[in-house]
Amino acid sequence: MKIGFDVSPLCRPHPPGVVRATRGLVDALERRGRVEVVRLAPPPRASLLAWRQSTLSRAPRELGLDGLHSPVSAFAVRGRGARVATIHEMPWVRGASENADARHRLWAALGPVRADAIVCPSESTAADVRDGSPLARHKVRVCPWGVDARFVPPSADERRDVDDRAVLVRFDLADAPYVLVAGGGREKKNVRASIAGLECAARDLTLVITGPITPELARELARASRAVRVRLVGTVSDDELVALTRRAIASLVLSTSEGFGFPVIEAQACGTPVIVPQAGAQAEIAGGAALTVDPRDPFEVAAAILRARRERDAVARAGLANAAVYTWDRCAEAVERAWESLS
Repeated sequence: MKIGFDVSPLCRPHPPGVVRATRGLVDALERRGRVEVVRLAPPPRASLLAWRQSTLSRAPRELGLDGLHSPVSAFAVRGRGARVATIHEMPWVRGASENADARHRLWAALGPVRADAIVCPSESTAADVRDGSPLARHKVRVCPWGVDARFVPPSADERRDVDDRAVLVRFDLADAPYVLVAGGGREKKNVRASIAGLECAARDLTLVITGPITPELARELARASRAVRVRLVGTVSDDELVALTRRAIASLVLSTSEGFGFPVIEAQACGTPVIVPQAGAQAEIAGGAALTVDPRDPFEVAAAILRARRERDAVARAGLANAAVYTWDRCAEAVERAWESLS
């Protein structure tokens, strides 16, 4: 089977999770060799919409493809061959405004009508898609993403310890116990809940936030108590993110909406306790191995942070076992089955 794979997230700006999902899945499919993957990317300055609906639509006929796989909800509607679209999340269902505009809603509605199958990374997102359209009920395939092999716990590897310490020194965190919010500048990451929880927790902890400083983040920081220590480290490399995750007291993933939540399994794979809301995709992906809270209650968040610090080893063992399930081979196998069901 020869499948054209839209790899535009690897060459155009997209949310980090979409980039991770695209890269991890395509690499795994190519490595396994069960389906032939043809990478399709837009020219540098081409409109994505025009490219998908013209050039990409013609690709199955011109390249002899059996179909097209899109790693996002937008896909080439016309042309021969099967179509598989990806719906990462439906944030408007969860009351979140990020990526809840008319364009995202349109593609989420069009997918069940025109695509032959829809990939979702969690049962939570799949349920939202099915509830949104009766046509989606037999088209949805749940294919959870994997965790990058670099996310591993601390070990006796002296080189790894030295590298991690170099990252902490770079961000002035070598002697500062901290909790982490990855990509906290995005509105849906709900950094307000993390700040409020830290206000009630131990005063010696620092809240480390990765990602750009957005207007939403600036507003939350302006509201925060001066007693809360916040360290903004900006956009970090993958290796820096691994080190920051591995050495954190806990990773806070209190988002109002997630379709999967890479920081959940990345923290677990590093042996770092993760704190998530009681319901939704984060709790599902954490597999009962996270500390769950009501993000609206800062005292619950604070208690979870203190418990993560006190019971780190026990929480880490459960998290490591859960994260081991999330491999890119497992994800690729599920996608292969989805395509084979269409042949």
